[in-house]
Amino acid sequence: MAENYASSDSESNDGWPEFTYYAKKHKKKEANGAFNDDYDEDETEEVNHHYNDYDEDEREEVKKVKPKKPKVTLVEAAAQIDASDLEAFLGDISAAFKEKDDIQMKRFSDYFERAFSPVSASQFPWVRVLKEVPVRRTVYAPLCHISDAVYKTSVNWINHRSSEGLSSFMLWCLDSILSDLRIQLNGSKKAVQQIAKFIGLAMVLRRKPDTLISVLPTLRENKKYQGLDKLPLITWMVVQASVGDLSVGLYAWSQNLLPIVVGKKSGNMESRDFVLQVVEKILSTPNARPVLIGAVRKGKQLIPPRAFETLICVTFPSSNRVKGTEERFAVIYPVLREVVLCGSPGSKAMQQIFSFAIKAAGENKNPELSKEAVDIVIWCFSRSTKCYKQWKNVYEYNIVASVAVLKKLSDDWNVQATKLSSYEPLREILKHFRQKNKKALDAAPHHAHFKDADKYCKIIAGRVSQGLGCKAACLTFAVLASAVVVLYPNFGISGF
Repeated sequence: MAENYASSDSESNDGWPEFTYYAKKHKKKEANGAFNDDYDEDETEEVNHHYNDYDEDEREEVKKVKPKKPKVTLVEAAAQIDASDLEAFLGDISAAFKEKDDIQMKRFSDYFERAFSPVSASQFPWVRVLKEVPVRRTVYAPLCHISDAVYKTSVNWINHRSSEGLSSFMLWCLDSILSDLRIQLNGSKKAVQQIAKFIGLAMVLRRKPDTLISVLPTLRENKKYQGLDKLPLITWMVVQASVGDLSVGLYAWSQNLLPIVVGKKSGNMESRDFVLQVVEKILSTPNARPVLIGAVRKGKQLIPPRAFETLICVTFPSSNRVKGTEERFAVIYPVLREVVLCGSPGSKAMQQIFSFAIKAAGENKNPELSKEAVDIVIWCFSRSTKCYKQWKNVYEYNIVASVAVLKKLSDDWNVQATKLSSYEPLREILKHFRQKNKKALDAAPHHAHFKDADKYCKIIAGRVSQGLGCKAACLTFAVLASAVVVLYPNFGISGF
């Protein structure tokens, strides 16, 4: 898949109006004296140390001669990076630190740290940007300022680094950025400029997106990477990886972001909005559907059964706790459903899907959820006859769901019959169900659910028999036709 790394003016201008706004706002604050990152703290302290030793006129002179750092914007600093100089530097560190990719990656980051050292933290207020600017635009930050030549030189070099070294570098950058986040959340104005870390992360995630998969368990299980305050940064990382490989982005979304939606502490409107923005960005990519359907990552489905269950629950919510975003989930659900059902889930995954679907099919208080679950149950029958055995084991305990499935097969037989690969397993299971129905009705003659179940079993059994009869007749006709062709090769020629 083509990488969207180009730092064209159109991307930068279209994607970054908010960033320009923040830069101007901070510049105005500096001019008004709200804060100023352009002073060298050590030199200012030295001047202030002797400040009281001067009279009033001399103090005015001292104020005038305060040394200032030259003002350099992010764009200007990025433009000064020379690709050939970077290439020579990367060659040197590769030779100096052979087979030590983690050290090489840190030296790589140091190069960009030096390049952006004159730029103040206010030039890239990442906490506000990632929180307040839409995800579809933060995907360009801050990589849009890097030239194509510098980007290509960097990612070509990154491509030869080991997965272990890149994973270590990714967590190292993330820890540094989160350390700055803690400083800012504590109210300190001494934010640490993080441009180089963001650029390094973006390049790794775009060129080697599988690196994100290797750290997903750490991001999921380590508490220092959890919490709503870290969510904007984690979503930014997932979107960066999706630029390099859509399937990695969707896999990371289903594994680490989707569960946040139903979390007791994390499942609020703001977090759901972030989670939805990520998947909406992924699915809005041209040709996303054909790329994602049938794709797997490291032998795993992009949306595993547990994530699929969560997706169904938030698309057809029973609880008010997840309501408010169901319309947006309803828009993306059909494609994500295809990603799950049009793939090739293994037998274990199939059993898990059937297990939660047969339970959800009995949700009388949520008819939309029940309807969707019934369709999924019938799909399971079409993909694996083992699901009939699962149904046999839970039939009595999920009689409401079983009646819903039987009713669907009965009422919509002409359509549903075409989805079943074989009628024989269904005929056998119907015989078993009729025995169970009889036993239940003998014990409780007025049991409405078993009465309905037995009615639908009779109807379906009759249609299955007709279908098997038609198939047998068609087979007999095909055999006879073949025999005629063999015995009478001239049969059908004109003049007969």
